[in-house]
Amino acid sequence: MGDSIKKYKEDMSDRDIMNSKNMGMRPLPDPVVEEFELEYAELSEEFKTIQKEMYEMFARKHMDYGLNNIALGGDILNDKKDKNFSLTGLAIRLTDKISRLKNLIVNGRNYVKGESMEDTFLDVANYGIIGMLVGRNKWKRGG
Repeated sequence: MGDSIKKYKEDMSDRDIMNSKNMGMRPLPDPVVEEFELEYAELSEEFKTIQKEMYEMFARKHMDYGLNNIALGGDILNDKKDKNFSLTGLAIRLTDKISRLKNLIVNGRNYVKGESMEDTFLDVANYGIIGMLVGRNKWKRGG
């Protein structure tokens, strides 16, 4: 990597790098990610596998629920008040999932068949991403 590109990347925060990716800019190769993937190959691959599982669960559940359960019964979040109400609902759902995780860990037993600790972790992660989608005004139909 050239010195000017290296210096440019060093001056950028992680948030700046992520924002450049979100704005459609072609991301520069990230030497830290490359080093991580070499040093922690198995961990890296499993993380990517879990991300794929998360996305597949998100897609299936979204097709069942649609936009309505997050967007207050409609298909769009019209203003800041609607968005804040939606985010509050997500925070309540996350609190429920965290409570469930605590009980699963403390009790060591699962009383609801088909809802493992792993499923609960996937739900927590997906609710976090849904919150980001709402915050970035992407919780809507179409492109």
